[in-house]
Amino acid sequence: MLRITDQIAIEDWEITETFMRSSGPGGQNVNKVSSAVELRFEAERSPNLTAAVKARLRRLAGRRWTNDGALVLQVDETRSQARNRDIARTRLTDLIEQASKAPKRRIATRPTLGALKRRLKAKKVRGAVKSLRGAVPPEE
Repeated sequence: MLRITDQIAIEDWEITETFMRSSGPGGQNVNKVSSAVELRFEAERSPNLTAAVKARLRRLAGRRWTNDGALVLQVDETRSQARNRDIARTRLTDLIEQASKAPKRRIATRPTLGALKRRLKAKKVRGAVKSLRGAVPPEE
């Protein structure tokens, strides 16, 4: 069981980890050791996440979210399989924590009277500058 917050804990059946060979440099080791990890979290089927958290998690996950509602994280940062596994679990925890926090409601505010006056004055000055750029009347 992976504990995220006091209310959210992920069961073992919701997470699937597969190990594969890592890409990139690594010498002779890279061809025989499966150190990269692909963590798959069945987020859509998870009974521990509310609908709002799932929606925010989907938006945060972006292209890591699959069509069948799973979150897929791939990690091949280190040569150690255990370390890559820990990094993947930490990233999953961070994503779910971030998704569990509801965004603050934006309170619409009106500009102050001084700000309105400054804006209109600046528009007037700019308009005057542009009006002087017109065609010059012929002199007599």
